[in-house]
Amino acid sequence: MDTTVKTLPRSQDVLEAAARLKPYVVRTPVLRNDALDALAGAELFFKCEPLQTTGSFKIRGATNRLLQIPDAQKAGGVVAFSSGNHAQGVARAARLLGLPALIVMPADAPGVKVEGVRRDGAEIRLYDRDTESREEIAAEEAEKRGAVLVPSFDDPYIIAGQGSCGAEFAEQVSEAGASLEHLICCAGGGGLISGIALAFEALSPETKIWTAEPEAHDDWRRSLASGEVQANAPGTRSICDAILTPSPGVLTWGVGKRLLAGGCAVSDDQIREAVRLAFRHLKIVLEPGGAAALASALYDLPEAAKGQRVGVVLSGGNVDPAQFADILSSGQ
Repeated sequence: MDTTVKTLPRSQDVLEAAARLKPYVVRTPVLRNDALDALAGAELFFKCEPLQTTGSFKIRGATNRLLQIPDAQKAGGVVAFSSGNHAQGVARAARLLGLPALIVMPADAPGVKVEGVRRDGAEIRLYDRDTESREEIAAEEAEKRGAVLVPSFDDPYIIAGQGSCGAEFAEQVSEAGASLEHLICCAGGGGLISGIALAFEALSPETKIWTAEPEAHDDWRRSLASGEVQANAPGTRSICDAILTPSPGVLTWGVGKRLLAGGCAVSDDQIREAVRLAFRHLKIVLEPGGAAALASALYDLPEAAKGQRVGVVLSGGNVDPAQFADILSSGQ
């Protein structure tokens, strides 16, 4: 059963979610690095979500959403669909809260993400992303099981939970005696960046927020430039499997069109180089989608952000070991 609430979240919802999630998530560190500052031509502050529980920010939204399920609906558990990070977030949140979970994942999902879901005891239903609809499969399973369908981004509780990352980020930079003039964050469906934008609306409203995407999959950049939702062509691919959604969500666009400044876009090769640089200088492992914001800061930084204090959200580190080794070795 789909109990998704279709109302736009508010900044206050994000702040409340941040307080609610403190027992369940890690307050991930913020790092600085002179070498990366020099490459970008800006003062960069890195929010390190690869060090989050399950290796990405997704545990935030998943836990916030599952905490809203009424007791009468818990027996049916939850169903989610995801290429990996949301899957792991829902699986871990379900285990922590004692709920059964089924995750619908593409057959070509990175093995490290599939293994992470299995470790948390969730059931997996694999599908062919070229011939089957994950949305239809998940809806059918949720109906059959009497389960709650947990969307990956277009849900106010998911958005508010992801936004707790932004609330932490703003607080941590303030504790360091600074404030961010700009912030760059990856954008797939937009749950993370819209939640972060809501957090900064309350805590640092002068900060300009920019999306980061692969250049061949830049629906957010084009949507923000035109003022209307734009979609990617079917079959569009990138190394950034974690952020390949067709277009912005209904709710995330409702927030983003009001609060986001614009978009950045980078090539897959630039993203690979960002993965290498993060490992070299920050000692952080990034998956390609998790490196999109760093790549944008280095190679497509908005003119207005040059020489400024810029927040960079490193969103996830669940990279397949073989892929990571290939990326590192190809840069030598």
